[in-house]
Amino acid sequence: MAKVLLVLYPDPVNGYPVFPKDYARDTVPALTDYPNGQTLPTPEAIDFTPGELLGSVSGELGLRSYLEAAGHELVVISDKDGVDSDFDRELVDADVIISQPFWPAYLTPERIEKAKNLKIAITAGIGSDHVDLNAANEHGITVAEVTYSNSLAVAEHTVMQVLVLVRDFVRQHRIAVEGGWNIADAVERSYDLEGMDVGIFAAGRIGRAVIERLAPFGVHLHYTDRFRLPAEYEEKYNLVFHENIQELVKNIDVLTVHAPLTEETAGLLDGELLSTMRRGAYIVNPARGAIADRDAIVRALESGQLAGYAGDVWAPQPAPADHPWRSMPNNAMTTHTSGTSLPAQAKYAAGTREILEDFFSGRPLRPEYLIVEGGAYAGTGAHSYAKQAEPAEAQ
Repeated sequence: MAKVLLVLYPDPVNGYPVFPKDYARDTVPALTDYPNGQTLPTPEAIDFTPGELLGSVSGELGLRSYLEAAGHELVVISDKDGVDSDFDRELVDADVIISQPFWPAYLTPERIEKAKNLKIAITAGIGSDHVDLNAANEHGITVAEVTYSNSLAVAEHTVMQVLVLVRDFVRQHRIAVEGGWNIADAVERSYDLEGMDVGIFAAGRIGRAVIERLAPFGVHLHYTDRFRLPAEYEEKYNLVFHENIQELVKNIDVLTVHAPLTEETAGLLDGELLSTMRRGAYIVNPARGAIADRDAIVRALESGQLAGYAGDVWAPQPAPADHPWRSMPNNAMTTHTSGTSLPAQAKYAAGTREILEDFFSGRPLRPEYLIVEGGAYAGTGAHSYAKQAEPAEAQ
């Protein structure tokens, strides 16, 4: 028997919804595969209805029936920070820890040292930087995530935030709900996206999905990545490749960020880099909050160097109530919700169960799900997180 510790965000403040009467829709679209041909998660079964709220504590990712029927113990918590948190108490004898990027259970080296039974840490979603990967390697702990499960949800959110910033939607909506009708005030910062130079920092699954969704807007697309995309892909979307982000940001009006958080990307969007961008540029960051220098972003907005900043990610998470990104001018921040739409939850819940089924049966995990295994970077992790990785294929 294994102890599975599941860390999820709290239920809605008005209580957990009943399906389907408390939901906006009765169904979600049925999909068969991802755009690159990768199959969707293929667990042996699921014990939930796609479209349910699975990512909060009462949703339990639809795992309880499966795990308890197999003789495992499931502990579901949301308290993960502070002195003597539920997470700190429960992790000491947990065999499996599962959390989401939106409500990350930070597995620091100190916590990993205390978790003597821990064999695998699973991210229900994409992005495993809340796990200290070096410590996981040192202790032989497998780290896995449900790669691609919410990539397209994040890409859609990114496009939405680009448009929200450029068209200055937040101000226009506020005028409407407050009873006003001053059109001059509503449009004095509103521009068309058409014709702008848009840069993509990291052209992996999410970055490429953003490219493909923005191309019909008539923009000029630029990108940088550790691995250059195939020539036919660049030609199809008329992409301009830049060797590094320093060259990229000098030539664009809008920057979207899709890189993982690593030693190389932490704090990369600092005051020096922002000063080289065109005055009035926009940044949309759905990747990780710590890629941006918090205070440098605020200063750039206050000075007008940046015309707007939208992000779905913060450092730390959840962000404190007085985090300056909540009140800085011309922001369109959201609370890391891009990848946890109800359809995305169905995909990453199914993928989490697939990983558990393979893990408990001793079967190899899909390479695309692996970040580290056996003390080394593996699969997707070898591409996205390792400092020196051979480009087997773009992720």
